[in-house]
Amino acid sequence: MNIPILMYHQIDVPPPRGTRLRGLIVAPSSFAWQMRLLKWLGYQGLSMRDLEPYLRGDKTGKVVGITFDDGFQNNLVNALPILKKHGFTATCFGVSNLLGGTNRWDQGIVAEKPLMTVENWRTWHQAGMDIGSHTRTHAKLTELPAEAARHEIAQSKTELEQALGCEVRHFCYPYGSYAGEHRDMAQQAGYDTATTTQRGRVHAKDDPYTLKRIMIARATNPLLFCAKIISRYEDKRA
Repeated sequence: MNIPILMYHQIDVPPPRGTRLRGLIVAPSSFAWQMRLLKWLGYQGLSMRDLEPYLRGDKTGKVVGITFDDGFQNNLVNALPILKKHGFTATCFGVSNLLGGTNRWDQGIVAEKPLMTVENWRTWHQAGMDIGSHTRTHAKLTELPAEAARHEIAQSKTELEQALGCEVRHFCYPYGSYAGEHRDMAQQAGYDTATTTQRGRVHAKDDPYTLKRIMIARATNPLLFCAKIISRYEDKRA
């Protein structure tokens, strides 16, 4: 069974043409038709938490994972109502040391925007959504000494759980940057899965700590969106 795990960052009004990384910002209207199309195609949108039995092979069905990297406040404002409308769940990966801050790791590259506050995260979770970890500081793990990387991975889980009062079982490598040792660190820290930026759909019983995803960009049109979900389009680009 092919399982697409969608990767989003921001759901917001895209900035002017020529802005760096503009493609990572999907308009709320686009996100709305994408979720509507998934529903029409017979798919159930699921968080990583709700996707777990399908990843293990315990359940089968037409399911799509929905993930958001970084924890932008606009995910709560613009994406949550659409997800709830269709009865979908999603996972948002937060940066534990920057709750209520901004995406300062992008400073000088793109405009800084608000990240979810502790209260925002609790609202997200109370709405039935899932919370995952994206390290403490949005660190590029491959550029850190081993112990520093281990701290980023493990401590972020602890900090999020303590701050938000919920279990954090899923991890996402910032920038998609990781090596075999980081995969092992994620497992040792007690996560159930770790997602990458490698392209392709996943299958039951794939390595849960190197899960591929499908990026949905600002310019993804309906035909391409369908191709990414139901065909081998992304698999051939892995």
